[in-house]
Parts: sequence; C-alpha cells; structure tokens
Amino acid sequence: MNIRTLCLAILNFGQATGYEIKKMSSDTHYAYFVDASFGSIYPALSKLEVEGCLTSHEEREPGKPARKVYSITDKGRLELVSHMSDTPKKDIFKSEFLLIAMCAEMLERETVRKAIDNRILQLEEELKFIKDSSDETEHEGTKWIAGYGYACQENSLKYLIENREKLESLAQASSQELEPAE
Repeated sequence: MNIRTLCLAILNFGQATGYEIKKMSSDTHYAYFVDASFGSIYPALSKLEVEGCLTSHEEREPGKPARKVYSITDKGRLELVSHMSDTPKKDIFKSEFLLIAMCAEMLERETVRKAIDNRILQLEEELKFIKDSSDETEHEGTKWIAGYGYACQENSLKYLIENREKLESLAQASSQELEPAE
C-alpha cells in the first residue's frame, strides 16, 4: 500500500486535514498499514487533488491559520477500490527485540530479562490500545481488523511468557550471578 491509497482510505471515512491524516496514520488503527510522514502525505494530497480524486476547502477560525480540509470524490473512491483490488504485498514486520533475542548468547541475562519485560509491557499496551479502539467503533471492517490484530498480539504475548526462560537461558550469566554466595 502506498501513501496515496492510505490518504484515500482515511478520507473515505470522512474529511480531514493533512495534519489529521498524519495523526491518524500514526496514532490510530491506520498506523498498521503504512508509514506516513508529512513529507509524503502533503505531496500525495496535492497530486490527488490535481487528479480530481479529492477536493478541498479552507476552514478559518479566529486567531488560527486557515486549515485546508480534504474530501474524497467519486473518482477518488474508484481509485481506492482499484488499489484495494490489487494483491497486497507481503506484510513487513521489524523488531529490535527480535535482534536482541537472536543475539541473546552475547548479552548478560539481566539485559535479556529487561528486554523481555519491556516487550511484554509493549504487547500489553498494544492489546489495550486495540481493545479500546475496537470498543469505540461501529464499523464492522475496523472491528474485524481489531480482532485479527488482537489475536496476533495476544499469541505473541502468550509465546513470550511461555518461552521466556528458554531465551533467558541463552544469555550469559552476569558477573554478579557468577559470584559465590557468602
């Protein structure tokens, strides 16, 4: 998926400014689809507007700069459907935690423990975010993807908890653990 498609998808659910699109693409359920920056969103919005896929209007509030608010057109919806009809690319998953796990035998056990504890905390926060987000929507497609995401993260958490000792055992004992007890 590209930035154009993400912008069209977000605008399909309602009008928004470029800033709002950026916030939604990083702080809401849209964050799972593609990384988006202001430097990629605004050029995409401009091009989509020139192509007739979007329209815009300015909203003014006293004491604030004018906001450019975008709306999707029928042509934009057709392009969105066209992009959604393409076979999706392979999902990309990147994790610094997995690099630590792969190199666990080079690290002290305490370092690995802290990484595991941190990853567990991240997964628990992600699960809460997904649950809270799905509770706030009536849209069935959004509920479905929340359920899918929840199941993926829940299984990651379960695997990590059940197998943390095996990963910890790969790590080196720290100098404190090697000292004889007095």
